[in-house]
Amino acid sequence: MLVLVAPGQGAQTPGFLTPWLDLPGAADRLGAWSDAIGLDLAHYGTQGDADQIRDTAVAQPLLVAAGLLSASALGDITPGAVAGHSVGEITAAAYAGVLSDDDALRLVRKRGLAMAEAAAVTETGMAALLGGDPEVTAPHLEKLGLTPANVNGAGQIVAAGTKEQLAALEADKPEGVRKVVALKVAGAFHTHHMAPAVSQLEEAARGLDTADPRITYVSNRDGGTVATGAEVISRLVGQVANPVRWDLCMETFKELGVTALVEVCPGGTLTGLAKRALPGVKTLAVKTPDDLDAARTLVAEYS
Repeated sequence: MLVLVAPGQGAQTPGFLTPWLDLPGAADRLGAWSDAIGLDLAHYGTQGDADQIRDTAVAQPLLVAAGLLSASALGDITPGAVAGHSVGEITAAAYAGVLSDDDALRLVRKRGLAMAEAAAVTETGMAALLGGDPEVTAPHLEKLGLTPANVNGAGQIVAAGTKEQLAALEADKPEGVRKVVALKVAGAFHTHHMAPAVSQLEEAARGLDTADPRITYVSNRDGGTVATGAEVISRLVGQVANPVRWDLCMETFKELGVTALVEVCPGGTLTGLAKRALPGVKTLAVKTPDDLDAARTLVAEYS
């Protein structure tokens, strides 16, 4: 069984959309989405520098657009399940048929703007902890006032909070943690700092036409599968202020009998986690169109 997954914020790099615009119809699709959301996706995805595409309001639509372009380039496939990490959940929802591609881009544009606005209230950020035992790390973070915002499995936790709290973490690492690595994000996502964005997303979601998932949809909230479009949207809205439990998503992949995992563009992060947490599962990260043939072969074998 194959699961198709979509990465979250921080996976973007300068120029990462450039090779995708050479695919038939890709530039036209990107142009239409850009017009619909008032953001020049082609410009930022090909010419934006690291600081420009770190901007939450820019990064999130770029990631969803890249995920949808690369997933559609795989052809007419039907994976056994789909999931996305953080903003990647919107990519997964569109691929599962819960949202149209256009509505997915409109929603993620509002999500990015709302989260950027919430992040501007206090100087906050996120940092990955390398090494350590999650059972030791979690109470240490709580002591420092930090939130384990991403519990990613394979022993990886991402902490989120104010810049002062993150500096304190750097100076006082939990036992066993080798290094604290700041992430390329502009706020403490998936924490109480994002609570103001939830009400804005609730309002944006009211006007969406949704359908029930046509593919098994695995949620970041608790790793559970979600059967209705209304519940998918409700979880997408609330998730911005709650921790991502990718560890539980991967546990669900095991329970579903997943044997292969393909990560859409810009792939790499989730396949890395899967290699450590899902031994025996074949993985492939789609980074450029050069990866499509290998991905199609894997899809044909495991779908």
